[in-house]
Order: sequence, then C-alpha cells, then structure tokens
Amino acid sequence: MSNHPQPVVTTAQGAVRGLRRGGITTFLNIPYAAPPRGAGRFEPPRPHERWDGVRDATAPGPNAPQSERRLGSVDMSPYFGTGWIPGEDYLTVNVRAPEGGRDLPVMVFVHGGGFVAGSTRAALYDGSGFARDGVVLVTLNYRLGIAGFLDLPGAPANRGLLDVVAALRWVGENISSFGGDPRRVTLFGQSAGATIVGGVLAAPGARGLFRRAIVQSGSGLGAFTSEQAARVTRAAARVLGVEPHAGSFADIPDDRLVEAASRLGGIDLRTETHYDPLIGLSPFSLVLDRQPAESVAAGLGNDADLLIGTNTEEGHLYLVPVGTYDTSTARDVDDAAARSHPDPARLVEAYRKARPGASLGELRSAVMGGALFGAGSWALADAHAARPGSGTYAYEFSWRSRALDGRLGATHAVELPFVFDVADLPRLRGPAALLGPEEPPADLAGRMHAAWVRFARTGNPGWDPYDGERRATMRIGTEWAQVDDPGGRERQAWL
Repeated sequence: MSNHPQPVVTTAQGAVRGLRRGGITTFLNIPYAAPPRGAGRFEPPRPHERWDGVRDATAPGPNAPQSERRLGSVDMSPYFGTGWIPGEDYLTVNVRAPEGGRDLPVMVFVHGGGFVAGSTRAALYDGSGFARDGVVLVTLNYRLGIAGFLDLPGAPANRGLLDVVAALRWVGENISSFGGDPRRVTLFGQSAGATIVGGVLAAPGARGLFRRAIVQSGSGLGAFTSEQAARVTRAAARVLGVEPHAGSFADIPDDRLVEAASRLGGIDLRTETHYDPLIGLSPFSLVLDRQPAESVAAGLGNDADLLIGTNTEEGHLYLVPVGTYDTSTARDVDDAAARSHPDPARLVEAYRKARPGASLGELRSAVMGGALFGAGSWALADAHAARPGSGTYAYEFSWRSRALDGRLGATHAVELPFVFDVADLPRLRGPAALLGPEEPPADLAGRMHAAWVRFARTGNPGWDPYDGERRATMRIGTEWAQVDDPGGRERQAWL
C-alpha cells in the first residue's frame, strides 16, 4: 500500500485508489463480481474483468435495484439507505482498514432489508470503528428482490447468497493487500443478512472461506420450500405478463422488476406441510430443500465458531411505527400464532404463562418475534452447539429505545448502532429516530462493539459458551447479565 494521501492497492482485478484519514484507509465501490446485466442477472456471479490503470475507490457507487422502503413513523433511512442508486456495476465491496496493518482479523458484513432493500451506503455500516480497533471491515452489496431471490426455472436459486460467497472468495484472494488475514475471516449479518449468513454457514460449497460467523436477528428456519417459492414466481410472472422462466425475464429492465417486486405482498405461502417463515413480511427468502439449522445439525457446511442472538422485543418494529401495537386484539394475537405454528392455541398459552400481565400488543409482538427470529435462532444455536469442535455463543439485546413515545423498545435492528459503534450519529437520535431522544448508556456501544471484535479475533466474545443444556446467554443492556435458557417456556413451545 502506498504512502500517498490517496493510497493505492493492487487487487487481482487491478489497482484501486482509496482515501487515508485519521489512521484509517477507506476503499469504496470495489467490484468483486461482474455487473449483473440482462440475462446475467439470473446467472451465478462471474469474475469481474481486469481493468487497466488505477480505479477510483474514493466515492460510493451504485447499489442493487430496489424500491424505497419505509416502516411507518420511524426513520429507518440510516438502516436501509436512501433507496436505489442506479448503475450496473453494483456487486461491490467497501473496505476500511487500519493504516499499515498486517495479518489482521477480517469481518465481512451482510446487510439486512427483507431481501429487497439495503446497501453498503447506509450510514449504520460505517466500518471506521472496526478499523480503529484493528479489524479490516468489508461491507458488500448483493442482488435483491427478483434478481437475487426469485426462484426461476432456468436459473440457479439463491443468487443473492451466491453473491455473498463470491465476495468471500474475493476477500480470500485480495484482503491481504489491505492488511487482512484471509485465514481469520468472520462473516456477520443482520436480519435478512443474518439469514443469508446462516445459509452460507450450512453450505458445503462455502467451506474454508470463513472461520467465524455472527447471526444477528436472523433465522436458521427462514428458508422457503420450492413449493412456496413457486407461488411467488407464478405471481411475479403474472404481474409482468411473461412465462415463469429465466429466459422470459432476461430482457425486462430493472425498474420493471423492482416495481413488480413491490406488488408481490400478501401471497399466502402456507402449505399443507409448512408455514411461511417470514409471516407475510417479505415474498423473498432463501429457497432450500433443508433449512440451514437442519443442515448444520446434519454436520454439513462450515466448521466455524458461531455468535448468535436476537433482541428482546423484535416484533415491535412491525407494529409500533404503523400504529397497530396499541390497537392489538386477542384475535390479532391468535392470527399471528396461526400464521406461524401448527398448534396456535398452545403457542399463545405458553406466551401468556411466560408473560403474566402482558398487554395484547406485547403478546402479539412476542409471537411475531418468535416466529421471525427466535425459533430459528434457537434451532440454529442448538444445532451448532451439538457439533464438536466449534464454539457457540448466544446473546439477547435488551436495551430499550425510547423512540415513538417510549414504545419502540428493544426492537429489531436497534442493536446495530452499538455493534458498529456509531450510536452517536445524529440521524439516530430524536423522537422518531431508531435510538430515540434519550442518551443510551455511555459504555454500551464501546462494550458491545468490543465483544464483536474480540469474537472475531479469538472466537470468544467474553462470556460462557452456549450448550444444549444450560443455553448460557449474555443479556446485553444497561446492565450485562449472563442468564441460562432465557425464554425457556417460549422456546419449548416452538419445538
């Protein structure tokens, strides 16, 4: 790496010029795969052509085609970004690294967004905090929506996941030039990104590409069956007026695919044998014959250490900002259970017993959170812990945001500013912002961020490992406390 104010690094595809500031080097918009254009949008990722000269990597680039995504009255733009920035060459990574580092641990982050939104441009994913603490941080864009996850005959499934694997291969080939150690890679993600991480963890084809994994509010039971995915494919083909085959989609422009994806809500994906693991919140997910948790239990995939967890009030994000938390009825609670469980009455009873005095909104949120994230995280944690030789660690994030009149709580995504140590971002503060109007605990971001860095460096975040008996879990909030089998009664109801 050069000592010029704009450092130059040579990758396998060509040289890139970045930025140097405050002991941190930043490289933005480096391609890890060829632009997915035309029919190539429905093919596996291909290597990017080499370029001559030095490619500018000082400014953000385009991102995956997507529509702007809102969640009611809470400002989620720091999480989703500001929408689609068009451009074909969007299968790219951003790299932030300590200046002059060598053989440093590497962390590769996969953003969330319901498989239809998000990008490396989002303010939350500034990796400067990781670089400051001796980690090379890589964030990546991947194909979304129809291009990334619609299960099309004539096309490989899970193309967005294949993009993540391609980015990991790019890391293995190139990250040493940025000061990282390709043998010490931690793959981590949140929400849809965490579910993708679980899928990569279970994929034999990704073996050896990473050493550790972190699953933040994902699900090891979040994949669609082929039958469920085919319903979405038929609906997309009807909206677009074409045959449900990759060849028929090849010439449709990106903006039409994005518009069509936005019209696919409300499809009933329940079958005789399976429930919709996303309870109607997204028509896209991984498509697998066997759930990642089941594959891990069968001994498939990567022998990586695992840090996995959820937030205490995940479901609040889908109710409070749209005004349906306080108006929840007993029928709403029953309907949420019926969408996600073969014995909804038993499920609701377990939640009522575990939460005496809970409001109907709290029960509805808890059932939704369990369906979306809890059950699948517990299943993946148990499956991983049963395998010899790899460490398993669990957490529960419990700090409550006081946003939206104090009701947003320890909801989905609220842990991210603390993981990335960006809780002081102005956009995150205010009555309708993710972290609310009040100051979070002064040391929470530093301490949580340090635990993630420690896990990437050593494989141990700083508390007892998780096993199938104790199920030791670190509850992270204003106070930190290690608890055994949190939510045990609710957990049992999902088994």
